[in-house]
This record gives sequence, structure tokens and C-alpha cells, in this order.
Amino acid sequence: MEKRYGTLYGIGVGPGDPELMTVKAVRILKGVGVVFTAASTKNDYSTAYQIARRYVPETAEVVPLPFKMTTRHTARRQAREKNAKKVLPYLETGKDAAFLTLGDPLTYSTFSYLAQALKEMEPRVTIRVVPGITSYQAAAARLLVPLCEGEESLLVVSGAMGGEALRNLAGDVDNIVMLKTYKNFGDIAKTLEGLGLRDRTVGISRCGLEGEAIIEDIGRFENTHPPYFTLLIVKTKREES
Repeated sequence: MEKRYGTLYGIGVGPGDPELMTVKAVRILKGVGVVFTAASTKNDYSTAYQIARRYVPETAEVVPLPFKMTTRHTARRQAREKNAKKVLPYLETGKDAAFLTLGDPLTYSTFSYLAQALKEMEPRVTIRVVPGITSYQAAAARLLVPLCEGEESLLVVSGAMGGEALRNLAGDVDNIVMLKTYKNFGDIAKTLEGLGLRDRTVGISRCGLEGEAIIEDIGRFENTHPPYFTLLIVKTKREES
């Protein structure tokens, strides 16, 4: 008889407010025996788990998986392979498991790396994704700022490399969402100033979480860091007079 593997569900818990988790996410989460969470290599704390914890069964085992925050490709690959080896034995028992991730599991998420490593390790494993509300969708709702209208374009980009993406692409799109801005916010702010977009940019940090703050003047963070989990919405299109 062929071995039956359990299903791994990548569950997006949304941006911070537990009430923004989908009905499907809650239903599936309540039915699994193991819950995996992404954590840093320094501690086991998981923001995603704190958001979803009210829906996690008391009988479920919670297992943190350390993911090293690095730009080195080799280190990232080794980390996801190591974590895949931790997840596979649980699925080999035939029981379903969940991996919790902030926002959406396939938008700048460690889940995509884990899923790829698991499939390479054992192609028979079934993986399902439960989409989640992204941080920029929640931010747009909180700020009452349309992400795009009519025939406008929308670009979602990482700020991990500073303002490079803005310098290369800002002139070709109407609206930009920039995530991962924390580390190189100074360069991003200077770039927006140079492009004449500083007054057309609004930021928000920790959207939906304790300590949420709206940033209307990004210039005040030009020489320092804003709070963590900060994103920007940039309107590049000028209104016609």
C-alpha cells in the first residue's frame, strides 16, 4: 500500500488583526494537529502565531522553524532544506499540518521556500495554500487610499535594496507599493525626494498591530529607521490640470 502523507497548508493570517483571517483559514487551522511558525534564529517568537493563536487548538503542537534573515542564497537554501526535514516526518504520519505566515503565503513569504524544498525532497507530499489579506491591502483600507483606479497600473516591489527599484521603475507605473522598507529607508526617502514623489507618498507601520502609526512625512526618517513592518504607498501619476 502506498504511503499516505498528510497535507501541509500554508495559511495566510493577514496583516495583524485576527478578525481579518478568512473563514477557511480558521476552519482548516482548527483541524490540524501540528502548527509550524516562522521564527528568527535568535528566538522562537512568531508574530503570525500571535495573530492566529485564538484559533489554534489547545491540543495542537506548535513548532517554530528558524529562518535566517540573509541575502546569501546558499544560507537561505540550507535553512529551508533543514526546515523541510523537520516538517516531513510530521506529514509522514498521515496527519495534516499548517504553516502560519503573515499576510499571504505566496507574497514575500518564507512559505514558498519551504514548499519548494518539501516538493524537491518528497514529490508525493500534498501542499495547499489558503490566501491571506496582504499588508498593503490592509494599509490601503486603513488610509482610504485606492491602490489603483481605471486603467492605472500597480507595482508591488521590495525595498530591501533601498531606492534602486524606484529609480528604475517609478516612471513606468502609476502606483507603487513598497514593502520591506525598514533597513534602507534612508535611501528610499532620498530617492523619493529626488523623483519629486515625497509629497505623493504615505507610509504606515505595524498596520493592524499594536503600535500602528501613519507616516505622512517620510522625510523625518531620512537619517534613521522607521518602526519595523513599515510600507509605503506611492502615487506617481500627476493629476491633469
